[in-house]
Amino acid sequence: MRIALHAVGEAGRRAGRILLAERDLTALGLYRQEGGAEERRTIRVDSLEGFDVLVSDTPDPAPLAREAAAAGISAVFPAPFRVDRRLLSRFLDAGSTLLVGAGLSTGIAETLASHEMARTDAESEIAIAWTIPGRPLRRGVAVPFPDPVGARWASRVGRAPRRRRNGVTITRWAAPVRGTWAGALARVTGVRSGDRVERVVGVADQAAHLDAIALAAGAVVTATSAFPPGLHRPPAAELAYLGAAMRIGLGVAAYEHPV
Repeated sequence: MRIALHAVGEAGRRAGRILLAERDLTALGLYRQEGGAEERRTIRVDSLEGFDVLVSDTPDPAPLAREAAAAGISAVFPAPFRVDRRLLSRFLDAGSTLLVGAGLSTGIAETLASHEMARTDAESEIAIAWTIPGRPLRRGVAVPFPDPVGARWASRVGRAPRRRRNGVTITRWAAPVRGTWAGALARVTGVRSGDRVERVVGVADQAAHLDAIALAAGAVVTATSAFPPGLHRPPAAELAYLGAAMRIGLGVAAYEHPV
């Protein structure tokens, strides 16, 4: 597994350190980066030739995505962005993957919900929540993030919920917080083994660490071909993505009760 890393912030740098702990990693290329190598598998590179995946925490992924497509390798980014047909065709023609949304909300929070939804037998109601930097709210919907984040008020993200054809209703909530901590949570209400239950799963840790885990997990599962060629987000392979995230340090708290 040879991964090229273009880190622009703390999440990218931490993701690099996490990836260095991977047993199957043979090289971590610091792509167009300043600074020295941390250990013998780390090298500074100006070319993507010979790498399997390009991973970056850049807020503007499009230019790097085009470079990865030109090199015929996969790419992983935390930020979703508009992918035009030409760019998508280049990834498909190369048999490579473009994974977007490998972050706290569209990565960890959404895959927690997707995993729990798959375990529920009948019509479900799903609430997906995550923290964002900002002034805490004084009203809204209470979200019970694990400690040290704790319960927070959140506001709805996007449109009002609609029941889908598969009987699932999904709402999304963002909770502004101050400080270094962050969290993500999925609350699923549905029928399991004949009983109607509510199950809550959540994570909480330092924000930069959670972002790094989300990005590194995306890099690992993409490098190991968990996703087919083309454009994807982490919930498309929730078992592989969550498994990788938990193996590299994501701690998940959960509880369940009848309703």
